[in-house]
Formats: sequence, structure tokens, C-alpha cells
Amino acid sequence: MKAQIAGHPSYPSLLSAYIECRKVGAPPEVATLLEEIGREGRGGGSSSGAAVEIGLDPELDEFMEAYCRVLVRYKEELSRPFDEAASFLSSIQTQLSNLCSGGSSPAATATHSDEMVGSSEDEPCSGDADAADFGQEHSSRLADHELKEMLLKKYSGCLSRLRSEFLKKRKKGKLPKDARSALMDWWNTHYRWPYPTEEDKVRLAAMTGLDPKQINNWFINQRKRHWKPSEDMRFALMEGVTGGSSSGTTLYFDTGTIGP
Repeated sequence: MKAQIAGHPSYPSLLSAYIECRKVGAPPEVATLLEEIGREGRGGGSSSGAAVEIGLDPELDEFMEAYCRVLVRYKEELSRPFDEAASFLSSIQTQLSNLCSGGSSPAATATHSDEMVGSSEDEPCSGDADAADFGQEHSSRLADHELKEMLLKKYSGCLSRLRSEFLKKRKKGKLPKDARSALMDWWNTHYRWPYPTEEDKVRLAAMTGLDPKQINNWFINQRKRHWKPSEDMRFALMEGVTGGSSSGTTLYFDTGTIGP
């Protein structure tokens, strides 16, 4: 079979197509060597001496023809990216040469000016573009406003209920961090007797934004959890109530009552 292929009249064309594929992208010295091999193959003919005439083996004829077509197409596909790269590099080189020369020919200048004029005629006026953008933005704002109004009308009741529930949960939850910090500062300063007066409560309310009831409840809980009067303080209070006071004054604590 190899001898029949080598002796076929289409073998030189097949060999030439194959060598052309190998030459694509090859270094210059390799391409020169491949060219010499191709010339020897086309000029020397077949070394086997088994010549095959076209028509004696139609299947082999069809194979050789199809194989040649495939190699030709393959060479074209291989050459395309190299040709595009070469064209791109040539264009870049031309542009760099023009820039380095510092000037351009009158014909090129005229062509460039014509392109500039054409582009200015094709592009819309900047004022018209700004007006169109402003109109689109205005219509978009109107649409958003109408949608917002429609949603408020449709779901205003639900939003009101959600807001009231949120405020209730917020009142039942923890106090804001800044408010708790201000109350703790007062607590640490007056730890020996952490019972704020009405004036103290008013000042703390102004500082924290809380109402007096919230402040009063916070101090009650804080005293129950974190404060206990010392023994000397209890003894002094008991002595003052039982011996030094005849008015029957009763002192109320968070944990109980001291007095008659």
C-alpha cells in the first residue's frame, strides 16, 4: 500500500501539501530545509518504481484526492492566525513609524480630517443627548414616585401595625447602649446609695432620652441584682429610725421595709 501511494501520480501534490503544512510557523532555516525536501520529492519521483496510473484503483484515487484537499484546508487554518498576527504587527509598525517621524502626509491628513467631519455629523449634538437623558431620568423618577404612592396606599395599614409592634418589642427589649452607659456611670458614682432623686431622674432622662419610668425600673432591677447595703449602713438606719426619730418615719427599700 505504501508503494502504491508513493507511485501514484498525485503523490507529489500530497507531499507538497504536507510540506506546506509543516512550513507554517517554522523558523526560517527549517522552512528552507523543508522547501529543499519538497523540490527533491517533486523532481525525483518515486523510488520504488511501482508506478500507478489514475483509474486503475478508483478507491486509491479518491483517497489521494481527499487527502490532498484535507491538507490544503489544514494549511489554510494553520496560516490564518499567523497572517492576522503579521497584519496586526505591520499596522502597529506603520503607526509607530508615523508617530516617530513627527508628521504625516497631506493625503493622510486630509483623510483624517474627513473622518473627523463624518464622525461629527453622525454623532448627535451633546445638547440633544443631555436633554434625552434628562427626560428619561425625569420619567423614571415619576414612575418610582407613582409606584411608591400606590404601595403606601395599598399597604399603609400593614405598615402601621408592623411599626406599632416593632415599637412595643423595642420598649420591652434592652435599653440603648448609650443610655445604659450613662446610667452605669451614675450607678458607679453613687454606689454607696444608688437611689436617684427626682432631679437626678430628670437629668438622666435628658441625657439618655428615656422616660422616668424606664429609669426608675432600671435602678430597681439594678439594685435587686447588684447592690446590698453594708452592715454599718443598716445599723445606722435602724438606729436613726428607732431612737432618733419620733415621727414614725418608714424607709422603703427594694427588698423590704425598715421602720415601725
